[in-house]
Amino acid sequence: MQTALVTGASGGIGAAIAHVLAPTHEVWLGGRKIPEGLPGRPWPVDLRDLDALAARTAEIPDLDVLVHSAGMVEIAPLSQTSVRTWRETLELNVIAVAELTRVLLPKLRAANGHVILINSGAGLRVNANWGAYAASKYALRAFADALRTEEPDIRVTSVFPGRTATEMQRGVRATEQGDYEPEKYLKPETVAQFVLNAITAPADAHPTEVVIRPRATAG
Repeated sequence: MQTALVTGASGGIGAAIAHVLAPTHEVWLGGRKIPEGLPGRPWPVDLRDLDALAARTAEIPDLDVLVHSAGMVEIAPLSQTSVRTWRETLELNVIAVAELTRVLLPKLRAANGHVILINSGAGLRVNANWGAYAASKYALRAFADALRTEEPDIRVTSVFPGRTATEMQRGVRATEQGDYEPEKYLKPETVAQFVLNAITAPADAHPTEVVIRPRATAG
């Protein structure tokens, strides 16, 4: 059985990915509080504690799949976006991803592994009030492109979902002073299925980018 590490497994897309990988992978569940009943091995870690990542990843004997799903969002006009927001957003959404990947590269190389980066529609197009978050997601896309070029034996897939029915999205809609309408959004399980499709793609294929939009707003 292959091994996968999924960050952000505390809920939403990360938890859904853990569920779909569990039948075929030993799943390490990265997150501060893992829901009871989620299949896999809890791996509680603060991804922003960069100095601890090398020691904590030593617990994982080998690795075939690394899924970066952890992230944060704070939306506001640029004129009201604090230095703290910029730092925390970039630290979790980009720097922690880069460092966790770096320390796990030897294991991923040994397995000819696969790195999945859950990006966002904001990583393709920037809307007003989304400056800090979009900047982090554009940077995440650049990181994926560079990793793919530098590590030709590792598959690297960026996934760009539109609005998804998660607690994070509920918070975003509250900040936007709009209704939370999950029936109009992607289901986390739908995004997870696309991730599984990328991971199980035939060995001669390299799914580099997957863009998913809610059908209700596609077009």
